[in-house]
Amino acid sequence: MARKKQPALLRRSSPRKRGPSAEELDSRLRGNKREQILEASALYRLMAWLSPAYPVGAFSYSSGIEWAVETGDIKDAGTLSRWLGVMIGEGGGFCDAVFFVHAHRAAAIGDDEGLRAVAELAAAFAPTKERHLETTAQGNAFVQATRAAWGCAAIDRLIAVWEGPVAYPVAVGTAAAGHGIAAEAALLAYLQAVAANLVSAGVRLIPLGQTDGQHVLAALEPVVAATAQRALGTALEDVGSAAFRADLASARHETQYTRLFRS
Repeated sequence: MARKKQPALLRRSSPRKRGPSAEELDSRLRGNKREQILEASALYRLMAWLSPAYPVGAFSYSSGIEWAVETGDIKDAGTLSRWLGVMIGEGGGFCDAVFFVHAHRAAAIGDDEGLRAVAELAAAFAPTKERHLETTAQGNAFVQATRAAWGCAAIDRLIAVWEGPVAYPVAVGTAAAGHGIAAEAALLAYLQAVAANLVSAGVRLIPLGQTDGQHVLAALEPVVAATAQRALGTALEDVGSAAFRADLASARHETQYTRLFRS
């Protein structure tokens, strides 16, 4: 026998969930706005610091690419992409990423001894005279410009604990920590800027069209991402390079007869 259906008003209804009050909604909105402001601030500073317009002279360095082009190692977009992939993933790019991470961590927790140690190692780790010039000239310029316009206690501490030349990744990593920018996001931005600068050097030297240059930069995206992830988990004592041809190019560039770049 069919069960008689109860009138709608007599049916048991499940209790309704209480929605957020006006005060709770307002609090959430204000919280979201604060997060957006912090994210926008971090993005703004990274874009400013790593822009080609930032006064560190990045445009004047090729990291030995000029020699590699002259000898025929780099002659088109494909060879430039492979060369830079090794440089960033296995060579100086990876080493700089490790220095960046450890400088950021030391600055973030106020570890003066650790900050000094990574600054000293990074300055001494350059395989050639020109590579040393490239990283320390940019690093010192970055410290001066950032201290003047975006000053923070972390940069002041770096200057106080290390009197020697400052390597570029140490300078940027310290500034990012001092401004509360997460290491992973800052490192990805740093490596992308390095890749873009080297691609720009290749575009001018080979020469390549601008579209080909962007193809190379796009191809390097997974290399940059993988390098950043690897660097985040690498101990400082395990840092090392295996891009021997790139190091040789940097050394040979010192005596190259015709040069447009400082390295």
